Amino acid sequence: MAMTEVTDTPTRRTHPGAVSARPASYQSFTVQTLTPHLGAEVQGLDLSVPLTDQQQADVHAAFGDWGVLVFRDQVLDRDTHKAFGRHFGELHVHPMNFARKQDPELLIVKTTADSPYTAGDAWHADVTCDANPPYASALYITETPECGGGDTLYADMALAYQLLSPTMQVFLEGLTAIHDGAKPYVGAYKSTPPEGGYPRNEHPVIAIHPVTGEKLLYVNSGFTSHIVGLHRWESKALLDSLYSFIATTPRLLARVEWQPNTLTLWDNRRVQHHAVWDYYPYERYGERVSTLGSQPPAGVDAQRPAGEI
Repeated sequence: MAMTEVTDTPTRRTHPGAVSARPASYQSFTVQTLTPHLGAEVQGLDLSVPLTDQQQADVHAAFGDWGVLVFRDQVLDRDTHKAFGRHFGELHVHPMNFARKQDPELLIVKTTADSPYTAGDAWHADVTCDANPPYASALYITETPECGGGDTLYADMALAYQLLSPTMQVFLEGLTAIHDGAKPYVGAYKSTPPEGGYPRNEHPVIAIHPVTGEKLLYVNSGFTSHIVGLHRWESKALLDSLYSFIATTPRLLARVEWQPNTLTLWDNRRVQHHAVWDYYPYERYGERVSTLGSQPPAGVDAQRPAGEI
């Protein structure tokens, strides 16, 4: 997929989703963008050595600007991978790592010909069933399918909100939804839950990004089970429509084509992603670290309607 290098300032438009100016160069590196609104490849940064203060500041700035950052040709061990992740906060322990005897802060992402599924093969944001879902996720892929494939798609939930009709925006802003870890981990992955079960929490349907202040569509097909206050048939019809909108609107998307020794960092609050399993029976291997986030703030004070919960 060809990338577009930003060389001038895009013209502001008045219609929803208008592209605003974002930088393509920072003091310590440059970027090549994947789309005008989401995703950039960072050029000239080696993550195997400690980042300088300026590099750290630039990475945080670029992360805020682009939401998805791709770092090619990185040779990392687990310690350097985790050290990079800690620039964005305390490391998160994935709920399915509760029984691991190895490092619980590293999630193994491995797909072989014998795998019954591949992790993330549906639109989702990571672990939104937690009370405080992860903020940043950093996946380091070291083995890619020899036949090609295995890309990851990312969808911009700030843009998704902007593209909704004003009437739908207002309707959704007063609602909350249940995000249930049992939905993917037990329902799809057939895992054995820990004592007490997987996390299950309520979040606003429209959330506010804590840094940019943007409103975000905050439901996903991986974890969101239903909208509070609606009858189940009403909730299903609405959620299915929103999921279809995300999956069938190319304008929302950026695509990362993996190569061995690529690390991709994404803002788990702003984007959803879909790991495409189009490479059976070939293999793909990576490891992921994520950082702790905060409870998603609501776009407005949620007012729960009467009805089924």
